[in-house]
Amino acid sequence: MIKFIIFMILYTNYVFADLVDLYRQKGIEGVQQYLENELKSKEYWNKYLKNKNTKLGYYESKKYVIVTEKMNKKISLYKINPSNINLVSKNKIIIGEKNGDKQVEGDLKTPEGVYDLTSKLTKLDSFYGPLALVTSYPNTYDKTLKKKGHGIWIHGRPLDKNKKRDEYTKGCIALDNLPLKTLDNNINVNKSVLLISNENMKNVSNKDLSTILASIYKWRDAWRNSDIKTYISFYSHKFKKHNGMSLKKFIEYKTRLFLRNEKKKIEFSNINVIPYPNSSNKVMYKIVMDENYKTRTYKFLGKKELFIELINNKVQILAEG
Repeated sequence: MIKFIIFMILYTNYVFADLVDLYRQKGIEGVQQYLENELKSKEYWNKYLKNKNTKLGYYESKKYVIVTEKMNKKISLYKINPSNINLVSKNKIIIGEKNGDKQVEGDLKTPEGVYDLTSKLTKLDSFYGPLALVTSYPNTYDKTLKKKGHGIWIHGRPLDKNKKRDEYTKGCIALDNLPLKTLDNNINVNKSVLLISNENMKNVSNKDLSTILASIYKWRDAWRNSDIKTYISFYSHKFKKHNGMSLKKFIEYKTRLFLRNEKKKIEFSNINVIPYPNSSNKVMYKIVMDENYKTRTYKFLGKKELFIELINNKVQILAEG
């Protein structure tokens, strides 16, 4: 927080003078309120993102983005730097036998969406090559859509060269063993994210990201101030909680909590805004960040997931976990 304040103070001479006057008149609380308002401003985020390469999204803690384009049968690895995105490798793949987005167990389709890599397996049947990277399918949003299935991996080809390998999988992503090893050597599993798209990935606009980042802090502000009307305005009528709770039940639950009017500490850090490929033609993003939440009666420190749709430059939360 101190580093952020220093950055804001040095932002321009005008801002510096403005903040000094504000501090003199209203103290540190006034300065903090000014900075909070900046975080809710699309203008601030437009300036912040102006010289950054954000074609694959906005990342504060993820360092590697793996993009799979099913139609092109291509997998690309990108490394995220503070202001740029660098292509590390690009390779051919094979995918599920059937076209389309995975819906149920055994449909032979490769899913579409955003997934974490949860682990690396090395003790495998030789059919799957030297290793497999396990994905988080089905994710929170998939579960709200009642998608089924498991065991979606990025894996290799049979180690036995005499063993024939069909040119499709049951839903996994497979590539030749040497490129797979190179991919594994070039990433940190815990800092990687996998995007699976049917077609070419579209570049993300700074305009979208500015809208989303400002909205995150507006949503937090309404949450922190127990402003139920503003808070709920960020939720889609199609919203479902990760446990299946409907929007109606969610509103009832949050209304009861907000009526307590407890003082809340809500801090977000390590924010990542990731474009979400989907078969519904929605303009979607996954937001994942660290949340530090504290009231007099409850504490939470962990990951917060939001799956959002952008409609007319307005954030609508579809799922939360």
